[in-house]
Amino acid sequence: MTKIDTSGPEHAPPTPSHTVGPFYGYALPFRGGEEIAPLGHPDTVTVHGYVLDGAGRPVPDALVELWGPRPDGTVPRVDGSMRRDPATGGHLGRNGVEFTGWGRIQTDADGHWYARTLRPGPRGTGAPYLSVCVFARGLLVHLFTRIYLPGDETALATDPLLTRVGDRRGTLIAGAEGGGTYRFDIRLQGEGETVFLEYR
Repeated sequence: MTKIDTSGPEHAPPTPSHTVGPFYGYALPFRGGEEIAPLGHPDTVTVHGYVLDGAGRPVPDALVELWGPRPDGTVPRVDGSMRRDPATGGHLGRNGVEFTGWGRIQTDADGHWYARTLRPGPRGTGAPYLSVCVFARGLLVHLFTRIYLPGDETALATDPLLTRVGDRRGTLIAGAEGGGTYRFDIRLQGEGETVFLEYR
C-alpha cells in the first residue's frame, strides 16, 4: 500500500481567497433598501442597471450601495435607514419622510438593481454625483465608483474627475431614459469596465 503525504501545502484546505465568496446576500440586504427618496418627493429619480462580470454575464448576488446629498447639495444628518424597533428589536427601516441619502440594493437573478433616490445637488467644485460601493462574490475588497446624471453638460465637461479619466468618462455617466429614469451598468472588468476609484 502506498502512503500519500497530506501534510504539504498542496493539500491544505482552501483559504478565503481561494473560495467563490464572500457571500454578501445572507445578512446585509434589508427590506426597502432601494427606496431612498421620501414617498412623493418631486425631485425623485430612478437609477437602475446591471452588475456584469468580465464576460458580460450578470452577477446575481452583488450588492450596490448608493449615497447622495440632497438636491440642494447638503449632507443628510438624520437617523439611518436600518432603524430598529426598541421594543421588539425588529427592523423598522426608513420612516418614509426623512431623506437619509443612503441605500443598499441586492441585484436580482438577472444582475439587475434599481434605486429611487433624490437627484443629487452640487457639493463644492464639479458636477453632482451619487457615490457607489459595489460588493460581489470574488471581490475580497469592495469597489468604489460614481454615477453622474446627465443634465448640466457644462458641469460634466469641467468636472475634475471626468476630465482626468478621458475617453472612459462615459462609464461614469448614466444614460437618460426619460421620466426621471437613468440607466447605469456596472462592469466589473473587461471591455467597457467602469472606472473605479481608490481612496487613501
